Amino acid sequence: MLKTLAIGNYRSLLKLIVPLGRLNVITGPNGSGKSNLYRALRLLAETAQDGVVHALAREGGLPSTVWAGPEEISREMKLGNVEVQGGPRRTPVRLRLGFAGDDFGYAIALGLPVPSKSKFNLDPEIKHESIWAGSFYRPASHLVERTGPVIKVRTARQWQIVGDNFNHFEGIFGQVSDPQMMPVAFQMRETIRGWRFYDQFRTDRDAPARFAQLGTRTPVLHHDGRDLAAALQTICEIGDERGLREAIRDAFPGAELEISITEDRRFAVELKQHGLLRPLTCAELSDGTLRYLLWVAALLTPRPPSLMVLNEPENSLHPDLLPALARLIIRASENTQVWVVSHSNVLITALSQHPESNLIPLEKKFGQTQIVGQRPLDEPPWTWPD
Repeated sequence: MLKTLAIGNYRSLLKLIVPLGRLNVITGPNGSGKSNLYRALRLLAETAQDGVVHALAREGGLPSTVWAGPEEISREMKLGNVEVQGGPRRTPVRLRLGFAGDDFGYAIALGLPVPSKSKFNLDPEIKHESIWAGSFYRPASHLVERTGPVIKVRTARQWQIVGDNFNHFEGIFGQVSDPQMMPVAFQMRETIRGWRFYDQFRTDRDAPARFAQLGTRTPVLHHDGRDLAAALQTICEIGDERGLREAIRDAFPGAELEISITEDRRFAVELKQHGLLRPLTCAELSDGTLRYLLWVAALLTPRPPSLMVLNEPENSLHPDLLPALARLIIRASENTQVWVVSHSNVLITALSQHPESNLIPLEKKFGQTQIVGQRPLDEPPWTWPD
């Protein structure tokens, strides 16, 4: 389980160190930095897919994603000048992302490339990466270090260079995948690849979830919900069928869910509701009802990940459905660490009543995102390795 998330110089997150728990609820007014915190975590997940540079390019490149605070501070950082006690000093711009769990931690620093004739001269370079043992970095706990093109690992009490000519646009996880040479990196890569993000399920008229689909056993719902019927049937056969039935009745009293098979062997969702003479298909369901079924399939997965992130799950849901959704999220947090980014007071209140709920209210002061009421001594221990 992740204990700490640290972000430096990413959009409004100039310096943010976030303590994490089993069930994390991120909230705050519009513009407080909730989306930036969500994006930062997605960037960290991209390191395991070797896509962090491409993800930054989609956001407009490093110049568009570094600290976006007050103009005078932004200008100083772009020039490499940072105000410290004793006057300004010159330092390179760095976007820093990191996390630490019970067993291991990881951090990455990205910066502008060395000037060259390459047409990719705006692509950020990976300047530094580190993996360490324990919940916070100490030099003695350092296990893997990458500085520029050089990657080295610690064996016993000595450092061994794995290679000295690695690409500056590829991270550790993309270049070293030998489980015997770097078992810690391999294990961490597979863990991060298992993180799941659910942002916006499609529920429009042409959404794939509204139509019967070819079905195979589906323990993990696709991020757009295209395999909803197969995922629900998989839960019924190898997962928590009782929990699924309870979640349906909790939201729609008297309703029953059925998965039918069409003549061409496609799976289709049918919802039987009290008072209706026939079941409703997904094509007939309201956006809110369909979206709730999608959340049921995602949260009751028979293959729970180590981390699941839900971005504004209350969208399109009637307030009356939010208490049922909260109970579903709390149930899922028993088997996986959950993040919920929300601005719904009803959902936030329902989730915050759980004893393991970790409420993280954000605010913005002078353009910088901060955790409400967090003082320097309240921050989890964190040191950037480089």
